[in-house]
Amino acid sequence: MMQDASARPSLVLPRLARQGDRAEAGFRTVAEETAVALTYGRSTHAVMMASPMALEELGLGFSLTEGLIGEPAEMLSLDVVPRPAGIELRMELAEHRAAALASRRRRLAGPLGCGLCGIESLEAASRSLPAVADPTRLPASEIEAGMEALSAAQALHRETRAAHAAGFWRSGEGLVLLREDVGRHNALDKLAGALARQERRGGQGLAAGGALLLTSRVSVEMVQKAAMIGAPLLVAVSAPTALAIRVAEQCGITLVALARGACCEIFTHPGRIH
Repeated sequence: MMQDASARPSLVLPRLARQGDRAEAGFRTVAEETAVALTYGRSTHAVMMASPMALEELGLGFSLTEGLIGEPAEMLSLDVVPRPAGIELRMELAEHRAAALASRRRRLAGPLGCGLCGIESLEAASRSLPAVADPTRLPASEIEAGMEALSAAQALHRETRAAHAAGFWRSGEGLVLLREDVGRHNALDKLAGALARQERRGGQGLAAGGALLLTSRVSVEMVQKAAMIGAPLLVAVSAPTALAIRVAEQCGITLVALARGACCEIFTHPGRIH
């Protein structure tokens, strides 16, 4: 089926609802997901299922959080190209970044399994991450306010009950940005791309001065992505893994999880919460 780059993120489809012996025909709004190929120099780096919206931000954010580029200016071009089986994000990188990626590909010894894309050794799964020294602090009351604002702003999830969200909260300003996707990693990458488009300067990370808010659990990949964009605080509605906690501690990120209502649990660097 041909996919359109401007495809809707949700569709209304017929369904049959059963309750005991009763059945009722009707309709439900469901989330769309599309195969998205991320290509650099016409070579495919990763293929993922994603919501067909904010795809330019997905490509830019993925490139930043995976360390394929160090700043938005190193992305020379990004085109959203409809293909028969899905959508291609066709990207061209600055020469030194393209050369580094090509060298990395040549070192791959064989096919890779699912999980961490494009790594060439077990050691590479624990990649070197920047330290986050941002002194930003957040009032404890704003954790609850932030998660409430995140939930209220989730238009796609409200329609479908099938989407994750990542938001950026800044004390005194509230919820600055939010992006949704059927995949939790994709939602965070889209948010990173949106932050990059704001072209923040001053030598700070894209997420400096605020907190990342997540509707998902916190696996190590989410912490790694947060570190790559310089987020001092990471707040999530669900629990973290042990490895995610260790990496957050090492990177200097304040990790807050199980943030529900007035309750939350702070796992690392609690001094940023007051």
